[in-house]
Amino acid sequence: MSDAHARLLSLLSLLQAPRLWPGSELAQRLGVSGRTVRRDIDRLRVLGYPVHAEQGGLGGYRLTAGAAMPPLLLEDDEAVAVAIGLRTAAGQAVAGADEAAVRALRKLLQVLPARLRRRVDNLASSTVAHPFSVAADPVDPDALVVTAATIANHERLRFRYRDEGRHVEPRALVTSGRRWYLLAFDLDRDDWRTFRLDRVTKLAATGARAATREVPGGDVAAFVASRTMQMAPTYPADVVIHAPAAHVVDRLGAPPPGTLTDQSDGTCRWLAPPDTLEWHTLRLASIGLPFKISSPPELTAHLRSTAALLQAATAGPDRTGTRPPRAGRGRVRLGAPPPS
Repeated sequence: MSDAHARLLSLLSLLQAPRLWPGSELAQRLGVSGRTVRRDIDRLRVLGYPVHAEQGGLGGYRLTAGAAMPPLLLEDDEAVAVAIGLRTAAGQAVAGADEAAVRALRKLLQVLPARLRRRVDNLASSTVAHPFSVAADPVDPDALVVTAATIANHERLRFRYRDEGRHVEPRALVTSGRRWYLLAFDLDRDDWRTFRLDRVTKLAATGARAATREVPGGDVAAFVASRTMQMAPTYPADVVIHAPAAHVVDRLGAPPPGTLTDQSDGTCRWLAPPDTLEWHTLRLASIGLPFKISSPPELTAHLRSTAALLQAATAGPDRTGTRPPRAGRGRVRLGAPPPS
């Protein structure tokens, strides 16, 4: 790479920091004259980078948003973070987002240095998908865009939900597992409601201004969690765990929910508060100790069906994947190098 190309990449890397750069500081960082900095700024503009200049004693240069997406420069930790984020996005329940994430990840891995790819691969190989994560129908990305825009613009929203018309003031989008929820104030029912976004159709912003309302309790995530919990059947559980309470308490969380009592035979009895069958199953699977369900029978049936699913999933032969070829060292650049 020529000195001019290397200097141009260094200049672009500096400008990607979200701040105003005086021309004198850029010249000092790059070891060139102010005239060379101005010439390089012009070259970046020709390549499609929207570099804005502010005049005056407190002026300088900054990289702003443009009409098209120009190539980016990523530092090592940024490239790893983006790769991890793309792997996560590839498994999200947003229609089309998984394919787009896979395409972007493939492009990134093609230029990712071997030392960085090892960090990404190590994380991927040591991370296991949650077996009890809730499945969800894919969400229309347009629904996310329209809903997010009305929230940002404090605008009322109309849509169909389970074949019923709804007129709401949207407050927030909340993710839980692979599901997206919309928290909104329902104008027809004069109350807060939580809607699964994969069941929402025919969204339309009305243009009418939404009132500023405080969510009950002030915590959006906690409020949505309580509402979604109310929509699912819950059960108290009576479980005998084959270990002393002292060996169980940390595995259930401190303090553990419900009561944990030692018994004379070396086991302990856990009286768990009402919760969903899925959450009881998750907690019991996470303790890694033998146990026996005393009640409810619904939990016993759910454990059996879950065990059958896991048994079927692990019945086939082991398969080991191969790693894709690794790129060379150097700063990760998404895009073609600038021409000479």
